[in-house]
Amino acid sequence: MTESPAQVKLGYQLLRQGRPLDALRLSDQILRSSPENPHALVLAAEAHLMDEKLVEALALMERAIVASGGNPILKLKKGRLLLEMRRRAEIPPLVKDVATQATSNGNLLWLLGNLCYRCNMQSEAIRYFDAARTLIGDEPGLVYELALARFFSGASEQAERDLDRIPANSPQSAYAMYLRATLRKQTPQRNHVADLREKIRQGTRTQADTASLHYALAKELEDLGEFDESFSALRIGAAAQRSTLRYDVRHDIAAMRAMQAAYTAEAFQTQATDGDAGEGAIFVLGMPRSGTTLVERFLTQSGQVRSAGELPDFPNLLTEAVAHIADTRADLTPAAASLGIDFPALGREYMRGAREAAGGHRVFIDKAPLNFFYCGAIRMALPRAKIIHLWRDPLDNCYALFKTLFFGAYDFACDLEDLARYYIAYDQFMRHWHMAMPDRILSVQYEDLVTTPEIEARRIYAWCQLEWNDAALDLPKAGQVFATASAAQVREPIHLRSVHSSRRYWNQLSSLRDTLTAAGIPLQP
Repeated sequence: MTESPAQVKLGYQLLRQGRPLDALRLSDQILRSSPENPHALVLAAEAHLMDEKLVEALALMERAIVASGGNPILKLKKGRLLLEMRRRAEIPPLVKDVATQATSNGNLLWLLGNLCYRCNMQSEAIRYFDAARTLIGDEPGLVYELALARFFSGASEQAERDLDRIPANSPQSAYAMYLRATLRKQTPQRNHVADLREKIRQGTRTQADTASLHYALAKELEDLGEFDESFSALRIGAAAQRSTLRYDVRHDIAAMRAMQAAYTAEAFQTQATDGDAGEGAIFVLGMPRSGTTLVERFLTQSGQVRSAGELPDFPNLLTEAVAHIADTRADLTPAAASLGIDFPALGREYMRGAREAAGGHRVFIDKAPLNFFYCGAIRMALPRAKIIHLWRDPLDNCYALFKTLFFGAYDFACDLEDLARYYIAYDQFMRHWHMAMPDRILSVQYEDLVTTPEIEARRIYAWCQLEWNDAALDLPKAGQVFATASAAQVREPIHLRSVHSSRRYWNQLSSLRDTLTAAGIPLQP
């Protein structure tokens, strides 16, 4: 069919315009006369994916792979689909298959490493990124992704050497400078303050670059004890980051309040919550930067528990299930509609995908902090799951969030007013869960965790019905993965440096303090 390349091109234009059904009709026209046209099959798969029909998209992608003679790029597209479908056990064999085709293709090895990185297969990601760099050199984007995988795996010295290879004029440079600042504690003898100041003086291309450089400078100045200068840099970085976002904290607060209104103590009484669903699942949740990664460390060090990482699975499954009800019940909020879903089915699908993420281990941790939104739904779907809530001194927690540059997450963290309002709503939300679900959530305070670690760790093990093992208090082994902003700190011996660290900025955080205290959240100087 001589016109098919032009039609396929038109189909992708339709996808860019957000018209998947029109693109699908066009691909169907091509496939009627050329049923195994790989380009049309991929177009149809992409259209189904945009229309959130993943099963159909996967079937079409598999046909395209066969029709193309086993094109490795299409196999990687299939890998992305499998990840989105939570079919993680199928990804390692696919990775090995593509690796046999990628031995001399640096760009393909880079893409393969990226798939492994997204699947939290960091050692494999590092291997393929390294092999790609041997073939195509120090491509800045590749070097940055390699450094990030090393950071999560605890190879901070190597990551810093990688980042030093990124040219100052590359698009990744500013992000690299922030990552470099977070790899270790900076010292008077070894820091990048002068370099960062010079880069800021020269000017930046985008607000995102301005944010990255100022967050990096703030972090290094704080390490050096230059607290006033650090906070001044942080203010500039946070304002720049906020300017890149389209975020309204009222939407998150409304979502929390809707959950509170729907998931009452009475609602739990009318739902069947018995059975063995969730056996082996441990949810570690709370505000980000509250100590969740330290709990993950304690639980995984004994070898009895495997971390599945910070999974998006539970909220995604809940959203998918609610969408089917919302189509016919427009009068209900999503939270109220969620009470009508098939919770056992949700629980089964969650356990399947999450356990695959944990390598099939019987007991696993899901450490997505914002799962605190879903404590009620977790109880409905997974009545045997364990929930551990981390909380921390409110001002310390808020400051730890404010000083961290998150990429694509926690948009409330870069504005002190948004942060205060979000924290207040979170505090009220967790009080609701404890009242509506008494004795279902173990609360652990970060300050207790670092002051009396063995006492708290034993309490956590008892809650999870795990046999105590002294290895829980050991430092993480080399290569152990923590895919989180706290990846550097969690490898250190337990310390009290972060306790009341926000008090250095007591005056600078006055607006945050005033809002928190007005809401009844007590703060001590």
